[in-house]
Amino acid sequence: MDTPVVARPKPCLVDVKAGRTYFWCSCGRSAKQPFCDGSHKGTDFSPMKFTATQDDELLFCGCKQTRNGPFCDGAHTNLIGGSPLDDPLSPENRQIPVVTERDGARARLNGSCYVFSSKLADMQSRGALRYCYMVSGEMGALYQTQILMKAAGEPSPVFSLGTRDVILFIGAGAGTVTICGRDYPVNATDGVYIRPDEAIQLSAAAGQALEVFVLACPLGEISWLAEMPTNFDAQCPERVVAVDLEQRTEMGPRYFQVLVDKRIGSNVITQFIGHIPPSKAAPHRHLYEEAIIVLSGEGYMWTENKKARVTAGDVIFLPRKQLHSLEATSADGIDVVGVICPGDNPSINYYD
Repeated sequence: MDTPVVARPKPCLVDVKAGRTYFWCSCGRSAKQPFCDGSHKGTDFSPMKFTATQDDELLFCGCKQTRNGPFCDGAHTNLIGGSPLDDPLSPENRQIPVVTERDGARARLNGSCYVFSSKLADMQSRGALRYCYMVSGEMGALYQTQILMKAAGEPSPVFSLGTRDVILFIGAGAGTVTICGRDYPVNATDGVYIRPDEAIQLSAAAGQALEVFVLACPLGEISWLAEMPTNFDAQCPERVVAVDLEQRTEMGPRYFQVLVDKRIGSNVITQFIGHIPPSKAAPHRHLYEEAIIVLSGEGYMWTENKKARVTAGDVIFLPRKQLHSLEATSADGIDVVGVICPGDNPSINYYD
């Protein structure tokens, strides 16, 4: 059987038009990438037909290794040239200044991108719960809200994000997440999924403080409830996902593990945990909005002509299509957890 040619180790961004039919090149031999020009003749390959149902921006596979043809699935990241690095000490990069001014807890970069320092956050209180908004529509997000919550002693008040899909990340501590009356034990680095219209209560284990990052999609605000409702969605009983080293996905020199995604019912937002070794990725973009929590290590978030220091506890907000590059400067690299929405694959990126 013939082997496809790697036409290019990165995807092709295409503006598709509703009702138009496209024929994706699967052999890699076409001179009109990512589309067919007939060069497959005489091989075992044939083009793949795709008809757009709406005007959209899509990433068509350029490496021809995808398992989700005709679209990119991130397979290029493990090919030669598919995960390019950038030299932070190049003459051009040396000219990029470090942002030192703060807008409250935020260091603003290009576009709506920013780095939020949890250490500088103005925390609010409700009962035994302390919380602050880290990502919101007022801060430039279009698809998501992220809230840092800290619970200790008494259980938190019952709250809901309404009709939104919600994902929790347990940043520190151990305890219980109660979802509409059902208790789920949790530990640090667990991901938790909450269905639309469900309610939540956080309880720290005795002698511990529970730190939880709460993310909702689409945008929303906390609603405080007088009592816990019982409308648990029993169609999705599995709610907690723990780190499993065997579930890691290699992405060039980096790796990640998907925690919460469509496997347990989350079809709009996807949560992952990953590691970045000492390095700076080449500037790239995504077609989804992303929020990255720095769990350990230090480095810099770079955008077009600015960069900001990042350290453990910071949250990086990346609007859709924002040019960026995360550099890890710590000897042990940086560990992160991220949420993308709308999207289901954190390894899909594209370059200018």
